[in-house]
Amino acid sequence: MSNENIVQVIEEASDFIRDAIKEDLASGRYKEVHTRFPPEPNGWLHIGHAKALSIDFEIAKEFGGKCNLRFDDTNPEKEDVSYVEAIKRDIRWLGYDWEDREYYASDYYEYLYELAVKLIKKGKAYVDDLSDEEIRVYRGTAVPDKNNITYTPPGKDSPYRNRSVEENLDLFERMRKGEFPDGSKTLRAKIDMAHPNLVMRDPVMYRIRRVPHYRTGNTWCIYPMYDFQHPLSDAKEGITHSLCSLEYEIHRPLYEWFIRECEVFPSRQIEFARLNLSHTELSKRWLLRLVQEGVVAGWDDPRMPTLSGLRRRGYTPEAIRDFLSRIGIAKTNSLVDIQLLEHCLREDLNKKVQRVMAVLKPLKLIIDNWPQGHVEYIDAVNNPEDPGMGTRKIPFTGELYIEQDDFMENPLPKYYRLYPGNQVRLRYGYIVQCVSCEKDSTTGEVVAVHCTYDPATRGGNAPDNSKVKSTIHWVSCAHAVPIEVRLYDHLFESERPRDVPPDVDWISTVNPQSLQVIPNAWAEPLLAESKPEQKYQFERLGYFVCDPDSTQTKKVFNRTITLKDTWAKLEKKLTK
Repeated sequence: MSNENIVQVIEEASDFIRDAIKEDLASGRYKEVHTRFPPEPNGWLHIGHAKALSIDFEIAKEFGGKCNLRFDDTNPEKEDVSYVEAIKRDIRWLGYDWEDREYYASDYYEYLYELAVKLIKKGKAYVDDLSDEEIRVYRGTAVPDKNNITYTPPGKDSPYRNRSVEENLDLFERMRKGEFPDGSKTLRAKIDMAHPNLVMRDPVMYRIRRVPHYRTGNTWCIYPMYDFQHPLSDAKEGITHSLCSLEYEIHRPLYEWFIRECEVFPSRQIEFARLNLSHTELSKRWLLRLVQEGVVAGWDDPRMPTLSGLRRRGYTPEAIRDFLSRIGIAKTNSLVDIQLLEHCLREDLNKKVQRVMAVLKPLKLIIDNWPQGHVEYIDAVNNPEDPGMGTRKIPFTGELYIEQDDFMENPLPKYYRLYPGNQVRLRYGYIVQCVSCEKDSTTGEVVAVHCTYDPATRGGNAPDNSKVKSTIHWVSCAHAVPIEVRLYDHLFESERPRDVPPDVDWISTVNPQSLQVIPNAWAEPLLAESKPEQKYQFERLGYFVCDPDSTQTKKVFNRTITLKDTWAKLEKKLTK
């Protein structure tokens, strides 16, 4: 990511939404602020939705107003009550509450039908017999002229556009009664087939679909389109400011047209830039394919950008809200570096989670001069950032596990960890000196390291003349508990996953190293009592969280994030 983009992210965001609301209140256009978060229950919320809902709830809170939760559930083919429950669970986890303001567009079907009848009576809507494909052809498309400048030539009126009001009322009522086959007729707004904005060229308001709805069952066989129901649902609820992402800017004239022609409460639509996050895909269609093809384990896979996935990965709602507050509300789309999100997470976890020791790739360390069978309990700090978290006792014995990478028989230059003749500190324990190693007679692989310890160095204290340059972590072989560790990385290596050549299937670009499973790691005894979502810092290794797949005999831990914070270094460099 370029420095210019990084600077753009960390600069203060525009206050254009707040300024517009202040003007509306000052002018008397509205007496209070009332927003809404309107998810469609056809998938799980992701971090892009988190940006939208945080804006809706936070803006309302800032102005002493209210925010509704409304499910825009007018597409029965893809919607389900399980998505409703998942969405509500994720919003609450993120820290927001809609109290008693929970609504469903499906509760407004009769109200919306009556408004459609009103438009027909005003000569502003008609029943059309064209097929979906014919409607697209008649509407026309944007084309380049001889100077390669894009323009939209006028569309073509439907041959059914001038039906009488009486005929349209009759046909629309019969559509509701189920007299016509699916797809045979639609109700369209009568606006302008020559409008430069294609959205305004007689958009479809209702279509026939004999699909049971998860809430209304088979009561209806006609369903309102989003562009029709959304502004009118806003109006019914008295929404003052309909805050939505930038792709709906082109739909704003239609939003205002339906409100004006239906003569309902004048809700105002304001657009903001959606969240685009590097190495991340937020399209529901793309995410659904990852799930359906088994690339990920489900919507809550810790590699997914869904709130459930982030939660299972070990993200905290506080870190996500901090990230969203830092990127602010912008008018133009830009790519936000995922390193900023990870930085916010590290800052939050660093303040609140307990430190522990775990060894992922174990190598046995034997202290030759340790008293046989002797066990000492050593004090370890739970969190140096929070003295109130206190200390814990860790068993120390003559046989320990250390990381394989912490020993090298023939060390490279500037390698300060264990090698024959060198000393290291054992975290919270003693200083040891390597004297030899054991190797497998067949493979030649090092299977154990022999050391001696200095009893005077308990707690890692070194003599004044000591040249110890490294501290390594460990666990006692006799007391460690077995754990499974899952190391997660970005699902896409590319900064912009959609930027693939036309002949490349984007799903083939998924990072093959996005998940590595270590089935036989070892950890301090206290991790045996870990509960799902309990978070730790594994010293020197990163932040980890206990996964719901854990059992009583073996706990599973997901790596949330590594300790290295590239964003903090970039931010420091750029703000000097």
